[in-house]
Amino acid sequence: MADPSGGDGKQESTTSESESTNNGSDITRPQNALELRFSDETFSNDSNATNRARMLLRVTSKISFAADWRLALLAQVPLLEEATTTFDPFSVVHEFGLGDAAFQTVLARAINERWAVGVGARLMARTADDDLGSGKWQIMPGFGVRYSLPEYGTDSYFVPAMRWAVSFAGDPSARRISEPQIAPTLNIDLPGRWFFTLYPSYDIRINFGAPKAGQTVRLFLPFDALAGVKLSDNLQISLEAGVPIINEYPVYNFKTEARVRVSF
Repeated sequence: MADPSGGDGKQESTTSESESTNNGSDITRPQNALELRFSDETFSNDSNATNRARMLLRVTSKISFAADWRLALLAQVPLLEEATTTFDPFSVVHEFGLGDAAFQTVLARAINERWAVGVGARLMARTADDDLGSGKWQIMPGFGVRYSLPEYGTDSYFVPAMRWAVSFAGDPSARRISEPQIAPTLNIDLPGRWFFTLYPSYDIRINFGAPKAGQTVRLFLPFDALAGVKLSDNLQISLEAGVPIINEYPVYNFKTEARVRVSF
């Protein structure tokens, strides 16, 4: 969310500048944007290895109620290709199709020039083909708090955010999901139009649901970082990579994701 304006020219200028540098990773400052993401993740255990490629189309929109209130809307649809290799006996199974779609709303409010909060929920619909989804519907209530760091750049900020994924309905034989997902996002403006972000995704996971194959503890803790550049005020590209630090609750062994974002 942009800095709140109180009606004078100086605050309006600050708001405009903040919107022009906003790279979209701050949940308290929603944008009207269209985004394509291309990711590749690998998973493995003692019996098999899986490679999952994903193309995700995401649309976000904002509705302004007042100078310091915003409603953020999100819809996304993934297309997945998955190859699973079984070691004994050796076999490779390929799957391709639609993944689970997501819909999200977040109500955000700017408290002052540095602080803002957002609270909302995400719904994961059971739209995936075959084994490409969780087999369950999921609801993910969550929140985030933003603290701006303008001394390190116009769009520098720290936004610790968490959502809790809880499954319901769907396939009764599918794994029960109860999983806090955490993103302590730190975004730093770099010289020019470049930016660097630590933990841009909700990849820190704690599993309170049914255990996965190969799980020994509840925690998945990766190192997750993203670097990007704004090619113009409305177009940016970025690349994210993640590797596990603690991988006893398996989520991925390696992740890369390229993003193309157009704001309007």
